[in-house]
Amino acid sequence: MEFDAVNWIAVAVGTIAAFLFGWLVYSPLLFAKTWAAGSGVELTPESRPPLVAMLLQILALFCLASVIGVTATIDALLTAVLAILAAALLTVSNGAFCKKSGAALMIDGGYIVGSGVLMIAAQGIL
Repeated sequence: MEFDAVNWIAVAVGTIAAFLFGWLVYSPLLFAKTWAAGSGVELTPESRPPLVAMLLQILALFCLASVIGVTATIDALLTAVLAILAAALLTVSNGAFCKKSGAALMIDGGYIVGSGVLMIAAQGIL
């Protein structure tokens, strides 16, 4: 089976690294204001991310990291890259339907691609 040889430590590390990368990307240190303005989200000092959204984000990152883990077992880097690009394009297309700004779309898509890079790196390092 594909899952027998998966490096689950690398999957977990990739998931956590991508989640923390999201904290950075969407933080006031980087793109919070630009993304919020372009996404129609109001940020206040009391703003907290919705719990359901955070849980779904972790689940999605784990699923993507698992796909990357499976592709690593069969040396299918191109398949991993295509999965990452598909996730990024789906995220961006969804945002476009919601009429997000170009900047917000780039931030969302860039986050997915950056997360995928971290996941691939985790597989390569661990």
